[in-house]
Amino acid sequence: MKVFTYSEARQNLSKLLRIAQREEIEIRRKDGSVFSLKAKDQKTKSPFDVAGVKTKATTQDILDAVRESRMG
Repeated sequence: MKVFTYSEARQNLSKLLRIAQREEIEIRRKDGSVFSLKAKDQKTKSPFDVAGVKTKATTQDILDAVRESRMG
């Protein structure tokens, strides 16, 4: 874990964020406060990314069902 002073962190924020993507970082203030910085895991999945469903229905069966539902 890398440790930075508050002043170093302010001056090198971009560098700090790059490092935080790989490992946890501590930032220490003069008053003794210690803060931890760590990147969150990115959610790469879309809410629309769902598993498919196996069925014996053909494309034509689905089109017929849609057409029928719109007529009725």
